[in-house]
Amino acid sequence: MARDLPLNEVILRKYEKPYSADRREIVKKICLSLGLLQPGDSRDIIIDILSVLIDSQKKKEMLTSDEIKLRVENIRKNGNFEMRGIAESNIRRQLKRLADMMLIDKLENKYRLSEFETLENIFHNKFEKFIIPQTIERIKEYLKAVEEG
Repeated sequence: MARDLPLNEVILRKYEKPYSADRREIVKKICLSLGLLQPGDSRDIIIDILSVLIDSQKKKEMLTSDEIKLRVENIRKNGNFEMRGIAESNIRRQLKRLADMMLIDKLENKYRLSEFETLENIFHNKFEKFIIPQTIERIKEYLKAVEEG
C-alpha cells in the first residue's frame, strides 16, 4: 500500500506585480509565493533568514546557523519586529526547510543560496525545469490510472 507522504510538495501562489520598493515586503511575497510562509502567518522569521542568505550570496559568503541567527536578530531589532522565532532550533528548522526546497546548500555546517546562484536562477533551474514538470507528470499518471481503473 502506498504511503500518503508526498515525495515533494509544491505550493505556488500568484500575487500582484512587485511595485513595492520595500525589500522586506518583496522577500515576504517570495516566501508566500513559494509556500514558505502562509498568508496571515505571524511567524515570519523565514523572511529574515532568506534576506540574510540573499545578502550573503551577493558577497559569496557562507554562513553558519549562529551567524545567520545573529544577523536575523539585528534585522529584527532594527526593524522593531518581535523577537519571536529566533531560537537556534527554529533557525535550523527553517534552514532545513529551505534546503529541502533546494533553495540553499549546506556545506561543512555553513549555508548559502544554492551554488551562490540568484533566487531567480534557482527557481528556474530547480522548480521550473525539475520539480514542477515531474510533479505534473506524476499527477497525469494518477489521472490516467483513475480513468483506466
